[in-house]
Amino acid sequence: MPQLDRRQFLKTTAAAAAVAATSHVTHAAEGDKKPVRIAVMGVNGRGRQLIQTFKEFPHVEVAYICEPDDKVIEYKVAPKLAELRLDKQEKPPAYIKDFRTALDDASIDALVVAAPDHWHALATVWACQAGKDVYCEKPASHNLIEGRRMIEAARKHGRVVQVGTQRRSGQDMMEAVEVVQSGKLGEVNYARCWINSTRPSIGHAEPSDAPAHLDFNLWAGPGSEPYRKNMIHYHWHWRWDFGTGECGNNGIHAFDIARWGLGVSDPRTIACGGGKYFFEDDQQSPDTQFATFDFDGCAITWEHRTWSPRGIEGSQFGIAFYGSKGTLFTDGDGYKVFDEKDKEVENRKPTGSQSQHVENFLDCLVTRERPNADIEIGHESTRLCHLANIAYRTRSTLAFDASTESIANNPAATALLGREYRKGFELPKV
Repeated sequence: MPQLDRRQFLKTTAAAAAVAATSHVTHAAEGDKKPVRIAVMGVNGRGRQLIQTFKEFPHVEVAYICEPDDKVIEYKVAPKLAELRLDKQEKPPAYIKDFRTALDDASIDALVVAAPDHWHALATVWACQAGKDVYCEKPASHNLIEGRRMIEAARKHGRVVQVGTQRRSGQDMMEAVEVVQSGKLGEVNYARCWINSTRPSIGHAEPSDAPAHLDFNLWAGPGSEPYRKNMIHYHWHWRWDFGTGECGNNGIHAFDIARWGLGVSDPRTIACGGGKYFFEDDQQSPDTQFATFDFDGCAITWEHRTWSPRGIEGSQFGIAFYGSKGTLFTDGDGYKVFDEKDKEVENRKPTGSQSQHVENFLDCLVTRERPNADIEIGHESTRLCHLANIAYRTRSTLAFDASTESIANNPAATALLGREYRKGFELPKV
């Protein structure tokens, strides 16, 4: 959008954020809270956390747990029903490998997608086609074309689709956005995003047969890469066939807040550098990455180092908004404001956001309003991750046309906007 439009947009959204900071969720009336039956797809890690949060709400029943690895159920779910609050249910959940069984159940209201990135779009589109609402973990998609297809499916079938960027429902982040857009920081034209950590090496492993307890064909879904023992259940993040690297793993949270605060959506040019400078293993995504996004009138940058603990602004993860009269820094939980002399003038304590985010989703199942992190919002933030990775993989500066979601004069980059799908796991056209 033109710079003048962006400034006017910030004035308008600052007022809206002030209202939102006071009351940011349209709650369904208590009498409207009919039982909600959900299926949870993927419970090795994030899915178990989401079960705990969904079960904070007494009207939610976890009807199906969908997991292709028998050992995950045997060791990480079945013995922990009390911890997951599932022992309080009148009926225990059914354990199934293929989530499509749950989609065929007319009594299921929503699918919770906590499977790896390569499954997010396909599961969401199939669920929308089956008449289910969806809570989908971040990043919204594995590639940019998938994100647009998810929006189309949600709109065509009238479904509520919430992306798991939970800070969209945090009152502290709503207030931070209000500060950024209020003029208190002066002209804010730059947001810096980063994460620094010390991840382990994943070593090397040759392709091999998957263990008997894992249905690897179902786990791989659209992906065609063979099984490697050092890839499942977490290190798929660093393989392009299944994951989106650290940029998609954690960058999405930072991008979402940065884009929200600056009031921007469509990057014009994207450049990215970095590489595998530290690890000598089977990771394909960079252990060091630097990306720059130019918008009309402002910029966002991303930096990660997965081998170095020292961060920026005293934090290993963060987003900093730099203005002509001050700076706002947040690590995603609370925020600090510094004046133009670098004196701390405000320190907002964090507020929990995951429960509020799930509650917002559940309320929208009744009201049919779009949730705080509607799929279109999630897609616009996630596509920054995809564009950064495409720029990195092609070693080129991208000229992006948001109106057509295309990259100009760069066939290699254009090819990475989508992917090839295995037979039986093709992404449907909407």
